[in-house]
Amino acid sequence: MTTTTRRGPYAKSAAVRRRILEACVDAFGETGFHGATMKDIAKRAGISHTGLLHHFARKEDLLAALLDLRAERGARILELTGALDPSAKPIEALQGMLTVLVDNELQPGLMELHCVLSGEATSPEHPAHRYYTERYRNLRLFYTRAFTALDERGELRSAFDPATLATMTIALINGLQAQWLFDRNSVEIVGAVRGFLQSVIPAMDR
Repeated sequence: MTTTTRRGPYAKSAAVRRRILEACVDAFGETGFHGATMKDIAKRAGISHTGLLHHFARKEDLLAALLDLRAERGARILELTGALDPSAKPIEALQGMLTVLVDNELQPGLMELHCVLSGEATSPEHPAHRYYTERYRNLRLFYTRAFTALDERGELRSAFDPATLATMTIALINGLQAQWLFDRNSVEIVGAVRGFLQSVIPAMDR
C-alpha cells in the first residue's frame, strides 16, 4: 500500500514532464527557441503556466532537458548495438549510427527540432551553442576514430583522410535530414548514408 502511494505522485509527475517535453518539441520546432513562450508551451501541454514553472523554472531548463533526452536516446541505441568504441569495432560503430538514424525517422518532431535549433545555435549567444559545438566535435571524433581504424586495417578506400571523411559524413546526414523533412516520400536518409559508407568501406554489409 505504501509503495503504491509513493509511486502514484511520482508517476504522475513523470507523465506531466513527458507531456511538457512533447509540447516543447512542437513549440521549438515550429518557432525556434526564441520564438516559443512558456505560456504557449504550458497551453500545448494542457497545464497552467504556474504548473509548468513547477517543473521547469526557465525556458533554458526546458531546452537542456530536451537536448539531454535526444542525446541519451542515441547513446542508449549505440550501447545496445555494441557500437560505443569506434576504434575497436569500427564497422559495428558505423552500423550503430545507422540504427540511430532509423530511430530519428520515427521521431520527426525531434528531427525537426534538431534542424531548427542547430541552425539557431550557430549564434554564440544562443543557449544551445555550446551543446552543438561539443556535439559536432564529438561526432567528428567518433567518425574519425572509426575511419582511422579502418584505414589502419586497409579497409578504407577514399581519397580523403579520416578527419575530412568524418566531416563529410556528418554534413551528408544533416543535409539528408533537412531534405527528408521537406519531402519524406522522395528522400531516403538511411539508404543514402549506407550507400555512401559502402562506397568507401567495402566490408560494410550490403
